Amino acid sequence: MSNPKYITAEEAVKHIQSGHRVFLHGSAATPAYLIKAMQQRHAELKNVELVSITTLGDVDFNHPSWSNSFFFNSLFVSANTRGVVNSVNGDYVPVFLSQIPKLFREGFLPLDVAMVQVSPPDAHGFCSLGTSVDIARAAVDTAKHVIAQVNPYMPRTHGDGFIHISKLDSLVWHSSVLPEVDYSAKISSAMITIGEHIASLVEDGATLQLGIGGIPDQVLKNLGNHKNLGLHTEMLSDGVIPLMESGVINNSMKKINRGKSVTSFMIGTRRLYDFVNDNPAIRVMDIAYANDTSVIRQNQKVTAINSAIELDLTGQVCADSMGTYQYSGIGGQMDFIHGASLSPGGKPIIALPSVTSKGISRIVPFLKEGAGVVTTRGHIHWVVTEYGKVNLFGKSFKQRANALISLAHPNHREELARACFERFKA
Repeated sequence: MSNPKYITAEEAVKHIQSGHRVFLHGSAATPAYLIKAMQQRHAELKNVELVSITTLGDVDFNHPSWSNSFFFNSLFVSANTRGVVNSVNGDYVPVFLSQIPKLFREGFLPLDVAMVQVSPPDAHGFCSLGTSVDIARAAVDTAKHVIAQVNPYMPRTHGDGFIHISKLDSLVWHSSVLPEVDYSAKISSAMITIGEHIASLVEDGATLQLGIGGIPDQVLKNLGNHKNLGLHTEMLSDGVIPLMESGVINNSMKKINRGKSVTSFMIGTRRLYDFVNDNPAIRVMDIAYANDTSVIRQNQKVTAINSAIELDLTGQVCADSMGTYQYSGIGGQMDFIHGASLSPGGKPIIALPSVTSKGISRIVPFLKEGAGVVTTRGHIHWVVTEYGKVNLFGKSFKQRANALISLAHPNHREELARACFERFKA
């Protein structure tokens, strides 16, 4: 193929006009270099709507001088967008992660411009969306203009992320290391114990889905003696590497994608990004596929491990907000909780420390006013804290309340028992 024509970031972002809706590639693939070039044009831009899921890296969306230029309409809130999303200059769209591509493909959120980060083209002219195929595949397919930051540090991943260079309208070469996240420094004794409890629920031959953070990594550390595990998840982190290298995760028992680990995006350290580079054992897929309940349920013993901010005594799970403050998003929790419940021998698990860092109980009589219910009490099954594990499926309100009280921190059990009696007279 002929040499591609690269332009500067300043030239590329001139395609963004006032009133445009602009997609930003997310997670480790966040194109910070392009975003900063766009933000430099703030004085000449008005009412540009930005849409994205989690964004990482050295980017600031909260500068007061951008208030008339950019509006951040988040599909999943992250640390560097919480401020703007919870202000007059932002908002949040509650949506299952699996259905975000539908917003783009069916015209609910038509995209004028997509800004993505890709690997350099191979000998056949194909770039890769690398660490984050997720909703970016649909964005690239549907946006009127695609601006690509071409980065030699972006791994070339197998799956749905290949894009021929002819489909990329503007190319900007920029070499920079990807943002890294290491959860090992944030591990508490409660997380270690929770990891042990969850690992005891994982059967040989199970297919795993793990969310993000310290608890999933602690679970993985306790699975070294398991056999023939599979992986079908929305995201990967470093914790899976030892189990894949040792053959514990070999995907040999899966009904679909046998022999392949399936994910949609990854967040971790350079070790993870190097591990997935050109690795045919890992398929990085469109989130509409990876998180499709009808796909998830086809594998056996799907064990889905997800987290919560708080949980009420009837089993309602708030995982995305602190009262009315939007902290994260619905994400893929319900996709996998429901998918696992339909899988033969599946186990949907909600895991959370019993208290916050300030000692406030996460198991509560009622969710905070304005809190969002991500997993309903009709979908919940297993709940795990450092004090044990219970299965709420088939249990009544009174039975659930008593089971959950047994998982609460001892300092809060009397208060919860009193609330249980006042509500249920039992």
